Amino acid sequence: MPETLSTGVILDAASFDNGDIDLAPLLATLPHWQIHRETQPAQLPARIRRAEVAVTNKVLLAESTLRAAKNLKLICIAATGTNNVDLAAARELGITVCNVTDYCTRSVTEHVFSLIFALRRNLLAYEQMVRNGGWSRSRMFCRLDFPIAELGGSTLGIIGHGVLGRAVAQAAECLGMNVLISQSLRGNAQNQSGRVPLDELLTRADIVSLHCPLADETRGLIGQRELALMKNDAILINTARGALVREADLLQALRNGEIGGAGLDVLETEPPKADNPLLRANLPGLVITPHVAWASRIARQALVDKMAKNVAAFVRGDPTHVVS
Repeated sequence: MPETLSTGVILDAASFDNGDIDLAPLLATLPHWQIHRETQPAQLPARIRRAEVAVTNKVLLAESTLRAAKNLKLICIAATGTNNVDLAAARELGITVCNVTDYCTRSVTEHVFSLIFALRRNLLAYEQMVRNGGWSRSRMFCRLDFPIAELGGSTLGIIGHGVLGRAVAQAAECLGMNVLISQSLRGNAQNQSGRVPLDELLTRADIVSLHCPLADETRGLIGQRELALMKNDAILINTARGALVREADLLQALRNGEIGGAGLDVLETEPPKADNPLLRANLPGLVITPHVAWASRIARQALVDKMAKNVAAFVRGDPTHVVS
């Protein structure tokens, strides 16, 4: 049945719009919208109380919040991950929850390889050496201070073979890399042909890239034991969720030379605290970016356009991308 809705609220627009995104397709779906650049926990109850549709990227919508939002009928998550919404509570209360998929595949894939190239070719170390005058003082036309590795012929291990994992695998094959795919972490016996157990992947891969969702079975997936299985010159790439990796174990492995490096676009707490040990480590084999793998302008506009379609479909009585 079609829904008659009039009021919507965007709780954290600054997480996907820096003034360069056209929000018109989303705003056209309902007569009245309130747009908030960000929402602190203390502000949330008042902002969501009268809303029938709520758009959230990372604002936490817990059970208590949902029970107090008596008018709420639809939650649009401005992302693929759903861990910031209590889906069980939403289901009990009759609140539909929709997410967005396949909007940032190219952006994430390109960022994965940006991190890989930065680490395998020591780009940051060379750039810093140039800025410090090392090239200017050189007697030779080039400097060979840091190792430079090629990707062709190396092995990329992918954990999580959804849309993003498959796209990264395809790009790796175009670069002449060998690709290993981990068996499903959920014990799904289907579509396992050609995949390898996780421990085997960790021991064989030169680069390990994470693309699995954060769930009970994947939280802390990469810890001391898993890092010890990796080659001592292998690198770990995480553009998925920070809590997939045990940060203290990773820092120890990097400091002890148990792995060759890590490229992280996500951390367990975001934004991280200033005293996060990974941020203070100043290790040459560690590159950290602020959760921007997904965030090309094209990808963020696609996100808004797909959210608009989700709201419009719900109003028509034919909701899409329903996760709860």
